[in-house]
Amino acid sequence: MARSVQDFNPSAASVSGTLWGLPFDVESARLVVLPVPWEVTVSYGAGAARGPRAVLEASAQVDLYDSERPDAWKRGVAMAPIPEDLEAASARLREEAAKAIAAFSSGKGKASSAAVRRVNDGCEVMVSRIKREAKAVLDRGKLVAVLGGDHSVPLGLMQALGERGSYGILHIDAHSDLRDAYEGFVHSHASIMHNALRIDAVSRLVQVGIRDYSEEEVEAIEKTAGRVKLFDYRSLSRRRFEGETWASLVEEMVAELPQEVYVSFDIDGLDPTLCPGTGTPVPGGLQFEEALYLVERIPASGRRIVGLDLCEVSPGESKDEGEWDANVGARVLYRLCCAALQ
Repeated sequence: MARSVQDFNPSAASVSGTLWGLPFDVESARLVVLPVPWEVTVSYGAGAARGPRAVLEASAQVDLYDSERPDAWKRGVAMAPIPEDLEAASARLREEAAKAIAAFSSGKGKASSAAVRRVNDGCEVMVSRIKREAKAVLDRGKLVAVLGGDHSVPLGLMQALGERGSYGILHIDAHSDLRDAYEGFVHSHASIMHNALRIDAVSRLVQVGIRDYSEEEVEAIEKTAGRVKLFDYRSLSRRRFEGETWASLVEEMVAELPQEVYVSFDIDGLDPTLCPGTGTPVPGGLQFEEALYLVERIPASGRRIVGLDLCEVSPGESKDEGEWDANVGARVLYRLCCAALQ
């Protein structure tokens, strides 16, 4: 049950159990976060399934004052309960996927087609469930954010939004994620943007910070005839070395987006010193304020954020590492939600 906003003191010590200790529930909130503890197809480091719970716990340490939008929290954000059945299904399917990935990686054998099919079927059930839950929230006139889990999890929300009209995607990531059924998995975390482009309503995909991608993905971008615009990290760095400002580059990126924008934020788009536990870290990357300046220029330009996700936050193996990743993730999510509510 929501607490009274009038009685809520944003400067007091946070009460654990709700995101950032806010006095809202899913009924009273303007923006609802759907946690998805899922990491079936991760092919390097694991831990993202624990991300939603870790972010929830770390959010109690976040101060709510935002110098540019101090009252944003009053619009209301709440997180739905973490679905333990999805977490259990993820762990079960992860074991099958790991065996298939090991077979691919060894080069000595072929993954069991039955195992791959079971993984694909299980992932499809997850995608359909998130789509159904997102539609239920959207039908009540609310905004939806997905908190992963690996980067396969927001597809259902993207599909639900696609049934409501055209939009573009701002994709912040270290990876292009344009592989077709990577390692045989249709809903691989490395295939999320390939799958997003299958949604006719996605008119544009603007990728920022990408620094680890394949020739296959470059060819895929070229085949879109401009539907995908890549601002890779190396090119952005060189342009800054030669005198261009981040503000001017951001203006160029935002200009590529349509009026309605979905923000897909893989935390490994940041410098890995900010997210050392994430599953597939890559040297380089955006700084915290660089990435969020980009996101916040979307509403500042008159465009509207219609949905968002934050994925690949992994608590890591050690307590200290886990707290750091979740600490950063909780702050990224807060700023994303504030920008969406602006």
